[in-house]
Amino acid sequence: MLILFSCTKHEAGPRDSKSVSNYPNSVLDKWIVLQARLMKNTTGLPNVAFARHYAYSGITAYESIAPGLNDDALNIHWNGLSGLPEADKWKLYFWPESLNSAMAAINRKFFPKASPADSMAIDSLESAIKASFTENPLILQLSKQFGTSIADAIFSWAETDGYKHASDPYTAPIGTGLWTPTPPAFANASTPYWGNLRPIIAGSLSHAPAGAPPFPYSTDPTSNFFKMVNRVYDASQTLTPDQTAMALWWRDIPGVTSPGHWLSIVHQVLQQTNARLGKSALTYALAGAALNDAAIAVFKDKYVYNQVRPITYIRGVMGFTTWNSLLTTPAHPEYPSAHSSISAASAVILNDIFGNIGSFTDHTYDYLGWAPRTFPSLKAIAIDAGNSRVYAGIHYQPSIDSGLLQGNKIGNNMWRLTHQNSGNSKSDE
Repeated sequence: MLILFSCTKHEAGPRDSKSVSNYPNSVLDKWIVLQARLMKNTTGLPNVAFARHYAYSGITAYESIAPGLNDDALNIHWNGLSGLPEADKWKLYFWPESLNSAMAAINRKFFPKASPADSMAIDSLESAIKASFTENPLILQLSKQFGTSIADAIFSWAETDGYKHASDPYTAPIGTGLWTPTPPAFANASTPYWGNLRPIIAGSLSHAPAGAPPFPYSTDPTSNFFKMVNRVYDASQTLTPDQTAMALWWRDIPGVTSPGHWLSIVHQVLQQTNARLGKSALTYALAGAALNDAAIAVFKDKYVYNQVRPITYIRGVMGFTTWNSLLTTPAHPEYPSAHSSISAASAVILNDIFGNIGSFTDHTYDYLGWAPRTFPSLKAIAIDAGNSRVYAGIHYQPSIDSGLLQGNKIGNNMWRLTHQNSGNSKSDE
């Protein structure tokens, strides 16, 4: 009788997909906030590495409640993932606890070196959320076991995506117009093999290579290449307060990391649209997967073309030997722009799920006391992120344009591939 009462009270049975889809987003909301904090506080990892934390955590969240969505769930084929634990259709689960346990487990695995305070925060959040539930203890225990098993399976799958070899020994090619280590640190190339990682959705990178840079290298002041670099130099000499603010807004390190910034944006979009649990978990999963796969594509292209960074050319060819970019140049080749690609892919997914939500104000850096930035649309956020790199002094405009185009293709691929076996489009999962 107690079990039947619990099911009736919360309508938590796995066949009751409508109620599961429409649970409030409060549990996931709290975990997204904590994960952004964990990213912000984690040091010693390359910026791009946080794409994996974001993407696989989102998939964990979605799969931990997917059995309760029933017909509302998308039939998503995660590349290389098999044997995912299945819920017993004859047993009752309380899906918020499944989600709670899954998020706690996956964050412990992805942040094993978190500070004592952050590790304690994971434990405390899991306990506090569970303590708020009034369901039958047997149902909660079964739900916890299922959520933890999902996290274990997805983390094991993530460990085989090739990231362990992303920083294998690498010798940068030497030649005219090719990337060389940049000041002030003159660091070796970062994550030169990130482009070899396994995409999360098979086919997401189809027709998405950026293609060769549009202008051949030249030191001739009348050449397109020289003019392209000169635009970066000219912009650096006339930066307006808004242009400077734009560049700093998308610096992201130190801060929440670039994937972390987009996780923050997703969190704010979910709040602005009052998204329910099912839709929120789907957004978290697909936006993270798109960002992750775009990062793979862009880093593959970077180390194919090895294009020289502005600071190297401006100092060595143009003769401005003391020139510095507004932001420190990252330790990898210039073309195409990673910020542009990952931002465009993320924005496409958000736009496909939510449509036109009107203006959006990003409050990611309120904690620093910075004024928020407002955008007329979701896709405008990606354009802002891309264009900021010229004002930052670290990218050329054609690299930004190519990155935005690449990210759009990947986002569109992702949406098509994850929906081709489903009747859902802008669904209310």
